[in-house]
Amino acid sequence: MYIPQAFRVTDLQTLHEFIERHSFATLVSSVEGKPFATHLPLLFDRTRSVHGALLGHVARANPQWHAFDGQQEALAMFQGPHAYVSPSWYATSPAVPTWNYTAVHVYGAPQVIDDDQAFSDLLDKLIAFYEAGMANPWSGRLPPDFRTNLMKGIVGFMMHIERIEGKFKLSQNRSREDQRRVVEHLGTSTDPVDRALGELSQHHLGLYGPASASTHRANGAC
Repeated sequence: MYIPQAFRVTDLQTLHEFIERHSFATLVSSVEGKPFATHLPLLFDRTRSVHGALLGHVARANPQWHAFDGQQEALAMFQGPHAYVSPSWYATSPAVPTWNYTAVHVYGAPQVIDDDQAFSDLLDKLIAFYEAGMANPWSGRLPPDFRTNLMKGIVGFMMHIERIEGKFKLSQNRSREDQRRVVEHLGTSTDPVDRALGELSQHHLGLYGPASASTHRANGAC
């Protein structure tokens, strides 16, 4: 991923929290020599390896899992809030339109989970993670035969994280006044994704905390 220095995020805690919060990912690998992508939720396990691991499952009919041999590298892309930014929002001119966004890319070599108990435990963890915010969480209990038959139709996998990179393009290449104006416009948008980006930008840029000692300048291209 092309990342100008001003937009680069290297803090592991920030990156880990991001992929947990925006856990519906795009997993890209090579199938028969061509790029292949699956959109799926991934569970982040901090306890495995230095950078942790991603766990998930795909349909058995999905050919991508045949490449999960623990050797071939795959890319999991996590995207957070993003929004169009109008040059009319800036205090300085001339200026041009741009798009602010947040993304984290994770690299590793997925491998199939062959152990039935480990696979069953993974499904229970996925259910518990996504049901945690529900008013009345579903227990995940199913008739044993029904669950066994369903599990035959999916393939579990784990991908140890070998490399992780983050890009938060949040107007760091603009003046502090321009940054504030962008946050204010995003914050008053009727689009909840715009507002979420505004909140993230405000926090990441420290706009309402102590004044920044310097203003970063970088190429603003995507």
